[in-house]
Amino acid sequence: MSIKFDKLFKLMKEKGLSTYRIRQENIISQSALTALNNDKNVTTETINKLCKALNCQPGDIMEYVDDNDDKMVN
Repeated sequence: MSIKFDKLFKLMKEKGLSTYRIRQENIISQSALTALNNDKNVTTETINKLCKALNCQPGDIMEYVDDNDDKMVN
């Protein structure tokens, strides 16, 4: 089971929010940005800041993916 942030980076591109700008404006920390890039855990505060910067809902930037979908056991 994983939370994937592919939708985040797609939305950032669509809205013109670069990782450079995130770092320059200190929207979230570099370590949080690295965690997002690697689909690792981040705080709800980080999600909140990104949603505010992108004017979106959490579901717009992340999704749950069941790692076992392609490994079904009979």
